Amino acid sequence: MAIQWFPGHMHLTRQAIMERVKEIDVVIEVLDARLPGSSANPLLQEMTGHKPRLKILNKQDMADPVQTKAWMDWYNAQSETRAIALDASEPAPTRRLIEQCKLLAPARGGLAKPMRVLICGVPNVGKSTLINSMSGKTQAKTGNEAGVTKLEQRIVLADDFYLWDTPGMLWPRIIVEKSGYNLAASGAVGRNAYDEDLVALELLLYLQTHYAPMLEARYKLGISAEEIAALHDDELLTLIGKKRGAVMSGGRVNLQKAAELVLTDFRDVSIGRITLETPAEFEAWLAEGQQKDAERQARKDAQTKARRSARRQQR
Repeated sequence: MAIQWFPGHMHLTRQAIMERVKEIDVVIEVLDARLPGSSANPLLQEMTGHKPRLKILNKQDMADPVQTKAWMDWYNAQSETRAIALDASEPAPTRRLIEQCKLLAPARGGLAKPMRVLICGVPNVGKSTLINSMSGKTQAKTGNEAGVTKLEQRIVLADDFYLWDTPGMLWPRIIVEKSGYNLAASGAVGRNAYDEDLVALELLLYLQTHYAPMLEARYKLGISAEEIAALHDDELLTLIGKKRGAVMSGGRVNLQKAAELVLTDFRDVSIGRITLETPAEFEAWLAEGQQKDAERQARKDAQTKARRSARRQQR
């Protein structure tokens, strides 16, 4: 199942970014530290590829610290890119952000040449909360759901530092299937775009392999990490449902309720600090997605060519 979600306001956001980027010095992309590859918008790379980029791995307090370090190294190895990790408890995010932007655009600064920065991110990545903590005011709307910010906003963080906030934007077609599931698990995708059962099963499939001891600690399953890893994903979801009381009359497990419990526990860190992808895993998923996309496009082109040929023969 491919997960896609692209409300109308996201198209307007894309147009606004393309217009605004002409006069921007640095582009900040806020990523979810739990899924740093999947929450990076490939459209943003296309639209702002010539601009220096600061990647903020937000919600680092919710992510696996070992994997956060790996992702920081991965992004910092890229050209004209710097990466920092932040979370809600960061005491002085504004200072760190301004310092990093000045390193990326050293010729900007001062009242004569103020720094002009565009900040972007997928929905529900914590961008608005971060902006409010930086400015010390409630300037950006926040909410625990995708698509809260709807309009571009200009925010002054210092006399010579202007920040343009844009609504959260996904991309029209997510070619990496695993990224779609990870975005849905994190809450970046609207609930009407996915089946919670399937997303929870995909989440558990990853957690079984990488975080089985955390599953045992959270749900008291009464089996070893090795046994947890060996379970089929729907068996694991059923067992979690039984342990958490998601049982209907007759003793059947309410898998929808169990799925909701698992997704909520992941999102509020009740299971623990988890990262759903490593740089190597994401690169492999992306290569596979690009190959499938190229094959899909080739089939589409062949069909178009065949239809045109058939029309010419009919004339």
